[in-house]
Amino acid sequence: MHTTVRQNGSGALPEGLGQAIRDTAEEIAALVRSASDTALAVPGSEWTVGEAAAHLAIANELMADLAAGRERPYGDGTPQSLAVANAESLAVFRERRADPLATMIVDQAEAFLDAVSHLAADGPAPASPLGPMNRSALASYLLTHMLGHGYDLARALKRPHMVDRARVALCMPFMLSVMPHVADPEATAGLTARYRIRLRGGETFGVSLADGTVQVTPGAPSQRADCTIMLDPVAFLLIALGRLNPWRAIAQGQVLAWGPRPWLAPRFPALFTAP
Repeated sequence: MHTTVRQNGSGALPEGLGQAIRDTAEEIAALVRSASDTALAVPGSEWTVGEAAAHLAIANELMADLAAGRERPYGDGTPQSLAVANAESLAVFRERRADPLATMIVDQAEAFLDAVSHLAADGPAPASPLGPMNRSALASYLLTHMLGHGYDLARALKRPHMVDRARVALCMPFMLSVMPHVADPEATAGLTARYRIRLRGGETFGVSLADGTVQVTPGAPSQRADCTIMLDPVAFLLIALGRLNPWRAIAQGQVLAWGPRPWLAPRFPALFTAP
């Protein structure tokens, strides 16, 4: 399947993104340190708190290395290969104690920010596990990844999670760049549709599907949409990351849809595999 995405050029990190990465790493570290037992299960996951924290420590180091220009192969971008890479990395990296993992999560987030600040705006895009990305998308990827697993850790430890409207907005460079890459070929096959996605109080973007091509366009689409979906921003990110059932969000009034083909709305989340 051929996929395309239009996005802005490299440039500096969006305002607030670096601080959001720093704050999120610190908040996750505080969560991990608060765990009385890192063998506690994470709801909806095969991992324990210690394994989820170890994965974050590994992933933050991986992203710091990528930003510094070091090649770090990690799967081939498919969900299956990433799952295998995750399992293999956890098998090798055996640390499960709270304090060392919390420290590593924070230190590697700082190492990433230092490295990404030295990336040339017009230089080659680092090759992430989900393909080459400019530095804004790469930093946004790191934030999104931390928020997904930070949400899991907060649920496991029965603490408030750190996903909020402001941080979701900073995840959008990654989300828009990766959506075509994670489109499910079987789910999108034979579908011709134009979606307009509106995050309540936030960003609007278009998603067009035709002839096996998925195109994501920031901003309001120029052509009339077949289906407009308006979502609460936090619900959007949690649905996209596979942390929230779309039907639950609909039942809670977090999702509204209208347009000539409103029945396309429930189908939308299933068109993509959570990154």
